[in-house]
Amino acid sequence: MNVKIKLSKALRPMLLGGLLLAGASHAEVRSLDRIVAIVDNDVIMYSQLQNRLREVQQTIASRGAALPPGDVLEQQVLERLIVENLQLQIGERSGIRIADEELAQAMISIAQRNNLTLEQFRAALQRDGLSFEDAREQVRREMIISRVRQRRVAERIQVTDQEINNFLASDLGQMQLSEEFRLANILIPLPDGATPQAVQAAAQQATELYRQLQQGADFAQLAMTRSAGDTALEGGEIGWRKAGQLPPPFDRLVSQLSIGQVTEPVRTPSGFNLVKLLDKRGGSSLVRDEVQVRHILLKPSEIRSAEETQRLAERLYQRLQNGEDFATLAKSFSEDPGSALNGGSLGWVDPNSLVAEFREVMSQTASNELSRPFQSPFGWHVLQVEGRRATDSSEAYRRQQAENALRNRKFDLELQAWLRQIRDEAYVETKI
Repeated sequence: MNVKIKLSKALRPMLLGGLLLAGASHAEVRSLDRIVAIVDNDVIMYSQLQNRLREVQQTIASRGAALPPGDVLEQQVLERLIVENLQLQIGERSGIRIADEELAQAMISIAQRNNLTLEQFRAALQRDGLSFEDAREQVRREMIISRVRQRRVAERIQVTDQEINNFLASDLGQMQLSEEFRLANILIPLPDGATPQAVQAAAQQATELYRQLQQGADFAQLAMTRSAGDTALEGGEIGWRKAGQLPPPFDRLVSQLSIGQVTEPVRTPSGFNLVKLLDKRGGSSLVRDEVQVRHILLKPSEIRSAEETQRLAERLYQRLQNGEDFATLAKSFSEDPGSALNGGSLGWVDPNSLVAEFREVMSQTASNELSRPFQSPFGWHVLQVEGRRATDSSEAYRRQQAENALRNRKFDLELQAWLRQIRDEAYVETKI
């Protein structure tokens, strides 16, 4: 496995225990449990709903916000479980699996984002009433959902060179490199082919919410109780976006907001939206430090223990010290399929794209020098730094940023439409 981090975007930075998904399917059925929803070929159990409710309540309490009415919160949580369940069923039918190694790295990354070691993370989950094993399965499900979305939504999105050129030539293209916004959203939904009466009712509801917000109502609280958006239970927060990543007219409107302000209701294909600017920050540098590095990776297995793997890494290190060719040994011994055939070479890499253990050893190794054997979540490594450089990748970076922005803009719209479609087409029977 390549040492570059490739985590799902669905794994958001989390308060401990707060945003981990509760079991959306295949949860243990306890005694006196009962079905609360039939979802196509699966069911949602009362215990699943209660577990998720407790976690959502913990998340809301950790933010110091008031809880929505119990029936409103229960309906929001159940609806989210239904949509998650549908995506998990699609993932199962599509054969999507998360390897144990990849899942282990995801758990380490979540712990690091909370400034914890894995053991500290395990203890913190325990204090919050969550087992580490349950948390692993929750993360596995979120990763599956992310991959389902990539296959069903992201892969259908096409961005042409002409679109990139037009974007870079636009005012928004210039702004995309300079400012980024942290946003929250409230969505008042409209079905496809909504009647004029339904449109008017939704518009009145959105206008009333806007009036309440102008009078000081809490945006997160209203999002949790009134929004139909995918992030309603996180107070509507959708994370950081550049203006160019937002669908019109939000790309223009958000740029005109001050922190804390909310847009007036805006009609989109999904319904009426109110967007709040939570924070903003400047653009990032186009000059990047890169390292040319190669490595040999050895992984413990059923036929080779961790201790035997470490001893083999030490022997290979001695052979390299004695002058044997790095590329030849990498092709013979390395268990990183992404680099072994290239003599262990990872090419020129951004250190920030590597796992922490690899990045730290690499930073302490001089050019043209070998590292001593060291351990990462993937196994035991020996690396050699072949060179360092500062790369001004302005043009390539600008084009990549533009493509990403256009993809994200299209993805947000496509995702909401796709989620609505699979929900509308599914057989769902609730029993609350």
